[in-house]
Amino acid sequence: MVKKTIPSVFFNVVGASLFTLLPVVALAQQASVPFNTEFEVEADAELQTLLPETTRSAGVLALGSNPSSPPFGFYGEDGRSIEGREIDVMSAVTRKLGLEPQWYDVGGFDNLIPGLTTGRYDAVLSNMHVTAERLERIDFVSFFNTNQLGLVVQAGSLDEPYTDFAQLCGKTVAAGSGTTNAFMLEDASERCVVEGLEPIEIPLFPDRASGVQSVISGRSPAFFGPYEGLAYEAAATNGRLEIGGTFEVPANQVGIGLPKDSPLTEPVRQAVNALIEDGTYAQILTKWNIEHGAITEARANRDILDE
Repeated sequence: MVKKTIPSVFFNVVGASLFTLLPVVALAQQASVPFNTEFEVEADAELQTLLPETTRSAGVLALGSNPSSPPFGFYGEDGRSIEGREIDVMSAVTRKLGLEPQWYDVGGFDNLIPGLTTGRYDAVLSNMHVTAERLERIDFVSFFNTNQLGLVVQAGSLDEPYTDFAQLCGKTVAAGSGTTNAFMLEDASERCVVEGLEPIEIPLFPDRASGVQSVISGRSPAFFGPYEGLAYEAAATNGRLEIGGTFEVPANQVGIGLPKDSPLTEPVRQAVNALIEDGTYAQILTKWNIEHGAITEARANRDILDE
């Protein structure tokens, strides 16, 4: 299998502003970014008692996002404010806990976990799947279930859409660096080799926006990632891109990442469940047309994988 790492530069896709990827060490000096959310949430006094005193006194949660992946998290039409499923969900969770969200652009998917382990953020979200490997480093609270992945290509470039990973043997398919989607392609490529076929060539990009832009420009023939996100972006390209394949995979839980053994993990879990119970959670998913990924109960850490 041949993998290439693409220089860390973001591209302007669906309203995202163009800027150079900052090293994670510089993010501590980066200002918070404005955000948009329309959901009004009342604080839950009982949940507030679960918070550490230092958090209650601070009155805010520092939240990290990689806002380059609509509809999960992305820059809106003004090019300054972030919005999306994750912004709505975590802002509502934060306010349910009686706190105010303070959002930061982490500058790339690979900066999410280091941002937690260094204490830069209280929580991070960027369509990050819960895995046993990641649980060794951080905590998770589940909030979305996804079992469908997709492939975006230039319109008219395929005779028939792909539906099986075996069809990708010998092809070039880009993916996001450090994502479970990239790992799935790597596993599929290894199976190709075992069966005597050519491996999948997998160029890696720092985020989905730059990967999708590489397909638009012709630099990559295809980009692999979450179906709902790629469908959203393809629809915004005025016919230049289309979904070139869909792949059913075992259910994958998307989670809110928190520092390992964080005292916030249980309050956040209970806050997500409170939003499920009062209907706010369903309203958020309906807004972004992703009701298919709704969960009925938020779980934490190993309990997520045991579902």
